[in-house]
Amino acid sequence: MKAREGDIVITKKPHPCGCDRWQVVRTGADVKIKCLGCGRVVMLDLLAFEKALKKVEKNDQ
Repeated sequence: MKAREGDIVITKKPHPCGCDRWQVVRTGADVKIKCLGCGRVVMLDLLAFEKALKKVEKNDQ
């Protein structure tokens, strides 16, 4: 599953704030995502991101 910058993704487990929707801020060897519930920014390595990803909800392009 490929996620690009600006995409909204849903994770398997929710963030402690209760939201499971994230916006992809940056991609590469590491992926930076921003929680749409509380605004927290988290950086994950590509393998951890792909394991946590449930589905890509919205593509901008």
